[in-house]
Amino acid sequence: MESTFDVRVYKMLTYKGSRKTSYTVRWVVAGKPYRETFGTSAVADSFRSDLISATRRGEAFSLTTGRPISHASGATAVNWYDFAVQFTDAQWRRTSGNNRKNVAKALMTTTIALLRAPLPSRFSPIDVRTSLPEFAFNSNRRHDAPPEVTTILRWVERNSESMAAWEDPRRVEEVLHALATKLDGSPAAASSIKRHRRILNVAMEYAVKHGTLRSNPLPKGRGTTPKTSSAVDKRSLINPAHAASLLAWVRHRPRGGPRLHAFFAMLYYAGPRPEEVVAIRVLDARLPAVEEDDQWGELLFHSAQPEVGRRWTDTGDVHEERGLKGRARDDTRVVPCRPALTRILREHIEAEALKPGDLLFPGENGGILSGSVFRRAWRTAREKVLAPEEFASPLGKRVYDLRHTCLTTWLNAGIPPAQVAEWAGNSVPVLLATYARCISGQLRDHQRRIEAGGDLPELPADG
Repeated sequence: MESTFDVRVYKMLTYKGSRKTSYTVRWVVAGKPYRETFGTSAVADSFRSDLISATRRGEAFSLTTGRPISHASGATAVNWYDFAVQFTDAQWRRTSGNNRKNVAKALMTTTIALLRAPLPSRFSPIDVRTSLPEFAFNSNRRHDAPPEVTTILRWVERNSESMAAWEDPRRVEEVLHALATKLDGSPAAASSIKRHRRILNVAMEYAVKHGTLRSNPLPKGRGTTPKTSSAVDKRSLINPAHAASLLAWVRHRPRGGPRLHAFFAMLYYAGPRPEEVVAIRVLDARLPAVEEDDQWGELLFHSAQPEVGRRWTDTGDVHEERGLKGRARDDTRVVPCRPALTRILREHIEAEALKPGDLLFPGENGGILSGSVFRRAWRTAREKVLAPEEFASPLGKRVYDLRHTCLTTWLNAGIPPAQVAEWAGNSVPVLLATYARCISGQLRDHQRRIEAGGDLPELPADG
């Protein structure tokens, strides 16, 4: 640790605010000012006395933290890069593929922000930003890194700050700024900032738990992270006319049109998540016989196959088999299958000659339907069917908007939120927070109920 004996401790400042009084200790280490604020004069005076005592006994002060060497934690002995690799391996065993990807991205940005020297010209910034998440912070691939990647990672390890950098508030601010900024300097999305801060907070708690840091250095309290909203944009919802036109275009698509038509129809009529639809099998679609008058069926969802990427799964597959979101591993969810969807699914099963154990919506080679396939088909359908201004708008921009449209339709039809939440696989609070702005068509009924409370009686005129 770099240190110095050039230290000056100043008189304590007292600030009397309207609500409370604070006490600030000020000192300078090698020309760099430091300050620490306390809520009571006794604690502030004790801290200042410690600083003065350290200078009198000839103790060196850290150039990184501004504190006496005796105050240093074990952070100086731990390299940030080494810690990040250790944290990656500890998280890897108990997290999903998507979470692994997000952890790697957050650690990559943090690592670059904590470099002690600028990248040498022989390294491309893109190669560095690729090598860190793809190999350094990927437990499955780290030992398979090619020589050029290994060279980059060894340089990063040698030039990473120690964990003592987290004891310097200015360095913490630099890291948080990097996590909140895109490469072009523009602000990152609030949801991304919040996700990265959450990951970094888990890493800091891990450091505290293992004795590397004395306390979590990240700022706490309200206002430390940007506000995010989970509410659905009402403009993204698809009206019946647009839905009919889009699904009709998909149905007549030359390659896999009928199969994708049935896939999108299930999202529109039953509201599952795309990763649940690609995992459902023929026997999970409990459809009535053709001769029955009641054409309502049931759809049983019990697993999901999110598309993660083979680099982030333990099996090396693109998809990762998981239970239903927010539920126990073996939990199931039953969703009603309305007659229109029943007819579409029955025709689809017959046309594809599917057997009970087959995937209801297989890919072209019989495996899981790829997300890139149905996303590309949906984007093309929007481009061909919608007017230019509609295509540029949020209207049905994502495949997931079919689910949003279905759940909103159910709520607007007066189905109780608890029932919709059960069919959707959400909690009631999450459902209402997500779709409250989209509920419409019930204003007149609400107005009548308000008026039913009665108006105030007319009072007689004075005199």
